[in-house]
Amino acid sequence: MTREKKATSTAAFASETASLDDSTGTSALDETRHTSISTGSLEGTLLFNRELSWIEFNRRVLEEGLDHGNPLLERLKFLAIFSTNLDEFFMIRVSGLMQQVDAGVTVLSPDGLSPANQLKSISEKLRPMTDELTRCIVNEILPELDSHGIRILRYKHLTPVQQEEMRQYFQSYIFPILTPLAVDPSHPFPYISNLSLNLAMMVRPKEKGAHEPRFARLKVPPIVARLLPVSGDTHAFVFLEEVIAANVEALFPEMHVTNIHPFRVTRDADLEIEQDEAGDLLKTVERQLRRRRFGSSVRLEIDTGMPPEMAQFLTDSLGLESDDVFTMDGPLSPADLMQLYKLDFPALKDEPFAPVLPAVLRDGEPIFDVLRKQDVVLHHPFDSFAPVVDFVRAAARDPHVLAIKQTLYRTSGDSPIVEALMDACERGKQVAVLVELKARFDEENNIVWARKMERAGVHVVYGLIGLKTHCKLALVVRQEGDGLRRYVHLGTGNYNPATARIYTDIGLLTSNPEIGADATELFNFLTGYSRQTDYRKLFVAPVALREKFIGLIRREADHCRAGKKGRIVAKINSLTDTRIIRALYDASQAGVEIELIVRGVCCLRPGIPGISENIRVRSIVGRFLEHSRIFLFHNDGKDEIYLGSADWMNRNLDRRVETVFPVEEPKARKRITKILDAYLLDTVKSRVLDGEGAYERITIPADKAPMNVQEHFLSLVRSDSVE
Repeated sequence: MTREKKATSTAAFASETASLDDSTGTSALDETRHTSISTGSLEGTLLFNRELSWIEFNRRVLEEGLDHGNPLLERLKFLAIFSTNLDEFFMIRVSGLMQQVDAGVTVLSPDGLSPANQLKSISEKLRPMTDELTRCIVNEILPELDSHGIRILRYKHLTPVQQEEMRQYFQSYIFPILTPLAVDPSHPFPYISNLSLNLAMMVRPKEKGAHEPRFARLKVPPIVARLLPVSGDTHAFVFLEEVIAANVEALFPEMHVTNIHPFRVTRDADLEIEQDEAGDLLKTVERQLRRRRFGSSVRLEIDTGMPPEMAQFLTDSLGLESDDVFTMDGPLSPADLMQLYKLDFPALKDEPFAPVLPAVLRDGEPIFDVLRKQDVVLHHPFDSFAPVVDFVRAAARDPHVLAIKQTLYRTSGDSPIVEALMDACERGKQVAVLVELKARFDEENNIVWARKMERAGVHVVYGLIGLKTHCKLALVVRQEGDGLRRYVHLGTGNYNPATARIYTDIGLLTSNPEIGADATELFNFLTGYSRQTDYRKLFVAPVALREKFIGLIRREADHCRAGKKGRIVAKINSLTDTRIIRALYDASQAGVEIELIVRGVCCLRPGIPGISENIRVRSIVGRFLEHSRIFLFHNDGKDEIYLGSADWMNRNLDRRVETVFPVEEPKARKRITKILDAYLLDTVKSRVLDGEGAYERITIPADKAPMNVQEHFLSLVRSDSVE
């Protein structure tokens, strides 16, 4: 049964639940405008589809690659990110929808689309975008790189001397690791690994009267650089697959090889860990990682020159349909072009900068002395990540520190924090680290350094069954005088020095005793059997975070209904939780002014008269990945500000351990307020969401200077004006 036919049974069901009542001509939306929507379900007309909203986010990434205002290699970087994002989207989200269709699932998403209809819409939206991607690479990026001396040459355009050198390189370093796989009655269609680049070809004996050409597949080895340097030209390269194709007959002596074309397969890569099989979480994740390579096929990418019969053979052999095939008029796997970004061409990249230390940390005063006097806000990447590393290192070396506890979701392979934690253990301190093994696509790395810490004596806990531990928390317990004092770092981003230079995140260092007590009890929940649900200062998921947020939103609505001002500003990565959306709609109806800065997916539909006309949604995509989560509630003039690791998504509120924490010290609150205000002033990288799901750039008045918020923060760094 084709996917189109499978969609037929869901279409009737979808029509039955449509928002328009044909007998009256009155929509459910019109009826809802005059009533509160704080209870009941949300109609599809009030929500955007999650998957289609994500595509619109990735469109904004693509637009940065198309933007001639960005430096050339930065444009290439955005195009590579767009491509990588698509790979993950197919491996996780599209694969899930395909499984639902294959299982006959007809349940509609909250916005009213069936799995089959979502797949159809995804395909329709993505094809023009991938066409634009390859057009930009082939017609703009590569020619402009060529004009700057960075060239990707066709193999056939190499000089005879260069071709001979490539042939020798092929014989010495590529030929020995290649494995051609033929398909015939005694050789079944081979397994094609996830995201591997392959060459399809037809082979037949040279003698007359031989059998018809047969299909063969050759995997392009991923351990060899995709772009091979060409001698005689410092920054000239040729694609590895072209070198292989030009010399492929060495693999098939006495055979003719024709119709050589690249192709690439994407497979389902989502790990599914069942509650009853995870008695040993470490072994379970390792076992699932091995399975990931063998997930079902979800996408086939081919070049435009591949003959239709070869494309159909691949499609059928992989168990796919025509809708799952993407034809590229350019290089497959454009993300591999990031190899060029590493070249030393500073004029083609963003101006470099050096992160700075907040003024309070510059005189070298011991970190614990500083924190006894005040909280410290760190705004990365503009503020250096070094104070976070130094916080853990100082704790490891301080003879008065008794214990260190920390969560690690993602970190770098050579993390100085991991080294500091092991050093602390060797110095006799109690060190406990919760490692989240289920951090998607980082599972293998996390296993490696978790075992490294275990060998050093660190007490490693591998997360909680059924939950991902996503909170960012480090606790230091120090002997001071006759008692103990607790120092805490909480953040919106991972303990990863590498991503701290390219993600915007905010961290808080504090010795607040109530936050310290909460952190202690949260670690008891994470490492022991505590069932605590209420904390002094922290909001914690999955036990109470959604209810806390909804309570704060409703309080703003109550203020408006009492004739006071209500205002909410939230900066998050994604907004999909229907209960939160319902509360925001209700607050908007009460008159609350709501400003949302949502980088990625947003299912809330702004600007619906009588429903969400007081809600404004913007997205900022720029040089740095916006990752910080900030929440401001006006509270009748007594602003409350919170930071945290959680987005307003069902998974964050129900299936993850998250923390949201208050910023209460006046200086810290002032800095966070300035940061949030600056985001609302951006007119360069902001795009505003309309009621139809499109994002439009802001029109800058002729009498006003453009405002790029990330460049604004960089200007503060360069002028040494960071507080």
